[in-house]
Amino acid sequence: MQFFCMKPIDLTLTISDRLPTFPGSPRPQFIPWERIIPDGYNLELLFLSSHSGTHMDAPYHFLKRGDTIEKIPLARLVTDAILIRLKKAADCAISKKDILHFESKNGKIPDNSTVIFSTGWSKRLGEKSYFEKNPGLAVDAARYLTSKKTNLIGIDSPSIDLGTDTKFSVHHILAKNDVLIVENLTNLEKIKTTHFKFVALPLKLKNATGSPVRAMAV
Repeated sequence: MQFFCMKPIDLTLTISDRLPTFPGSPRPQFIPWERIIPDGYNLELLFLSSHSGTHMDAPYHFLKRGDTIEKIPLARLVTDAILIRLKKAADCAISKKDILHFESKNGKIPDNSTVIFSTGWSKRLGEKSYFEKNPGLAVDAARYLTSKKTNLIGIDSPSIDLGTDTKFSVHHILAKNDVLIVENLTNLEKIKTTHFKFVALPLKLKNATGSPVRAMAV
């Protein structure tokens, strides 16, 4: 019960028709469908990408035979997490050296961990550079974390890849190693500890490549 008595921190972007979206993806639309007058209740239809806002990538996003979002076990979605704070400028990658420096001060990242990167980039949401010059993992960092059988990697930018990487190199590495990805996190600066409980719950969408999540720290 102690877990649920702690005050949660919302790490989720609000989905609305004004939410900036990845180039080529549609903006979310909320389509009125029923109204209290004359229908007796309010109801809307939603039109949005399964990767809108704060969302999770399933391995199927980049693998023909990868797991789809509804197949991800709940045990992988509520986990102990490690927060790595690295202020990164435009077009700057998070390297293996950055992670080793963190470990030299905080101890080794255990196998099967959830690792969350706080870069400060979420504050640029709405700027043109948000989707074009975002920080992400370098290939050597991705390979290092997969060597640890990492469960999930999250970041406060729109992609785990650098904005300049049109081949999605890191996405492919993580998908092949069954590492879950959460992108577009926000409010990570409100987490004051290095270790915390991370919750990211996607919708149970059959055969989907991903889903918006409600992410939180407690």
